[in-house]
Amino acid sequence: MEERGGKQTVRAVERALDILMCFAGEKDLSLTEIAARIELNKSTVHRLLATLEERGFILRNNDKFRLGYSIWELAANLTELDDPAQLLLPEMERLREQLGETVSLYVRDGNNRIRIQAVQSKQAIRRVATVGARLPLYVGASSKVLLAFAESAEREAAVQESTWPDSIDRDSYLHQLEEVRQTGYALSIEEREPGAAAVSVPIFDRNHKLTAALSVSGPVSRMSVETMREYAPQLMEAAQRMQTMMRAMT
Repeated sequence: MEERGGKQTVRAVERALDILMCFAGEKDLSLTEIAARIELNKSTVHRLLATLEERGFILRNNDKFRLGYSIWELAANLTELDDPAQLLLPEMERLREQLGETVSLYVRDGNNRIRIQAVQSKQAIRRVATVGARLPLYVGASSKVLLAFAESAEREAAVQESTWPDSIDRDSYLHQLEEVRQTGYALSIEEREPGAAAVSVPIFDRNHKLTAALSVSGPVSRMSVETMREYAPQLMEAAQRMQTMMRAMT
């Protein structure tokens, strides 16, 4: 047992979950790749993989591993009507048809953001957004939204984290977040991916607490600062409709 943030955790369980999270952005991984990602020796990882395989959470194909069918059994229970990823999908598709770009929905998990839903652009040149991707909070339009509209204490704590890159000035970033709070939307241009730009707005619950960030992204050749500013009011309207839908379900 270990003490983390005032809570007792089981190290073996943490390691098994770390292995599963390796597949958030990958389909197949080797034993060596997994061991390198979670910084454990291969013999320990091999034992954990064997247990996960026995319970159906991992499948093995020669020297590669992938997620097993037990994952999909659990995921099937996420498709309830009160799940934002499913509830808001039709509105996201509507926004995609309206703007022609990729639409994503993000939630915050600690010092990361997770893309819980995405509707891909139909254009030949487009930004492909992978559902389940875990991304850092210090870059990207949706990250700014998730921090800007969080409680002030949470915002300060996130920026003061030891994992915060030295290359990103904390005071300057906090100033950006204040601007986001004032305008109601955030922009990013090639902050995380070369050639990609995004605009994002918040979605609140009935108590005006931040629930998620709605984002539209695409290539910089189509999404200039001026274009994204034109998109912002349309995203806000879509977010307002989504808030109404979510409040009707609670």
